[in-house]
Amino acid sequence: MTATSKLTTRKFDVVIVGAGGSGMSASLRLSNAGLNVAVLTKVFPTRSHTVAAQGGIGASLGNMADDNWHYHFYDTIKGSDWLGDQDAIEFMCREAAQVVYELEHFGMPFDRNADGTIYQRPFGGHTANYGEKPVQRACAAADRTGHAMLHTLYQQNVKAHTNFFVEWMALDLIRDAEGDVVGVTALEMETGEIHVLRAKTVLLATGGAGRIFAASTNAFINTGDGLGIAARAGIPLQDMEFWQFHPTGVAGAGVLLTEGCRGEGAILRNSNGERFMERYAPTLKDLAPRDFVSRCMDQEIKEGRGCGPNKSYINLDMTHLGAETIAKRLPSVFEIGHNFANVDITKESIPVVPTIHYQMGGIPTNIHGQVVVPKEGNPTSVVKGLYAVGECACVSVHGANRLGTNSLLDIVVFGRAAGKHIVQFNNENDTHKPLPENGADISLERLNRLDNTQSGEYAQDVADDIRNIMQTHASVFRTQASMDDGVVKIADMRERVNDIVLADKSKIFNTARIEALEVDNMIEAAQATMVSAAARKECRGAHTVLDYDRPADDATCPLGRDDVNWMKHTLWDRDTNSLSYKPVNLKPLTVASVPPKVRTF
Repeated sequence: MTATSKLTTRKFDVVIVGAGGSGMSASLRLSNAGLNVAVLTKVFPTRSHTVAAQGGIGASLGNMADDNWHYHFYDTIKGSDWLGDQDAIEFMCREAAQVVYELEHFGMPFDRNADGTIYQRPFGGHTANYGEKPVQRACAAADRTGHAMLHTLYQQNVKAHTNFFVEWMALDLIRDAEGDVVGVTALEMETGEIHVLRAKTVLLATGGAGRIFAASTNAFINTGDGLGIAARAGIPLQDMEFWQFHPTGVAGAGVLLTEGCRGEGAILRNSNGERFMERYAPTLKDLAPRDFVSRCMDQEIKEGRGCGPNKSYINLDMTHLGAETIAKRLPSVFEIGHNFANVDITKESIPVVPTIHYQMGGIPTNIHGQVVVPKEGNPTSVVKGLYAVGECACVSVHGANRLGTNSLLDIVVFGRAAGKHIVQFNNENDTHKPLPENGADISLERLNRLDNTQSGEYAQDVADDIRNIMQTHASVFRTQASMDDGVVKIADMRERVNDIVLADKSKIFNTARIEALEVDNMIEAAQATMVSAAARKECRGAHTVLDYDRPADDATCPLGRDDVNWMKHTLWDRDTNSLSYKPVNLKPLTVASVPPKVRTF
């Protein structure tokens, strides 16, 4: 009898890991199609990190005569600094209006204009007429858009009888001899028992890994679980050097203040009271893309124009908006000001600093959500039985920098697309493939290591050191020397991760065991980031390296961007800790390609 056969085994058509917006967008299609679906989630579905999204979901609805999906397509490519795949970007932007109307019909309570149409606010990097002026494209439910979306999707899933396994943590993929994915292992937190979940298809929808940084807008659950699961199974991680710093995290707390603040008219001011973004982005000003605004803020601070006694932050001024507008459009921001900064935003500015917010990289996929692992002679080869969607995936629509509102759009567009494709896959595959012998061995070895280790470090001590290394060596501005140093330090952390000890080895709701397993995933995301970043010898989007941030002699290298040598996707392999590359897809599905150019705002 094998180790796998001794464990409790359950069988489903589809196992989805993660119950955020992407996971539940997919599960809703699957359950409505009559498939037997299991959704694993570390927290109750409506506590998934999608609930924290504030500002809106991007879509060219046609409410304004000067907007259409072509402009959204162009803005997304330009925002990505030409690292986004143009076929995927076209697919997302063309599907945008349809998925927003579908959410509306599901009951999502969007704010309304006087004529009854969905209210839309301006957002950073979203323009009309190919960059000539800002446009209103963010479909909003006050500043709680993610909250409204997540509850709407959960209610629809309850109606569809989706099976939720709440407070279960997926551990590892099970692959057979052909490399196909046939299930996952999972830990039931209530009992501490390990289970094998067989499936024709596994969908990873675990969100991002923002908690590998010390200062983050992310929830504590965002420890890169999907990335760790994929990396240990031999799946490369794509474009992990690109991490977005959101311009407006509350100074000292990291809590997000939505870009919707600036969409409603909030202004960034330095210690002189100057609206400094007018100097950097004369057209879009405070509504330039996030990577650009974050660098401008950091530059103001570095040059001594920061605010506060230590000149360490920038002021976000909303006082001119008026209490009525703030109460109607930004009620959560008002509460955040009181709770985390002791500020009444109707009367005084709130201190903000760029804070890690979003990973542009992840598990490589195509527009159907299928995980893609290039093989010799076949760059689009898929891993049969494995899909990934949402922030843990890299399709790649965000490239080197994501536009605000495109995250909520990403999760519903590609969650929906993956759901549709899995239904087709299920119809073509009537039976489950057999489980391999000892398919659960990797998970059992990881747990046995924790149970048998008698001395070592506590998980959170190790996690904190990972976060501090990442914060120091992979921040808003990077240098080659600092990144190279970070590569060495993160490599050294692997040994410490393997020496984590549990003071409490009980099984029932042992949160220390969960934290230790999360650190196993954090180190994969951290090492993928540092190695990928140190290898990219250019500036592009959120990857700004001071060594290369200069006007280049070659006109194809604007401000340090090297389109000749570096317009390509990075692929990090865990087993060899090495990199390979694949080209960016510059061919859209139906329209003309957008050639690279200098980004100006």
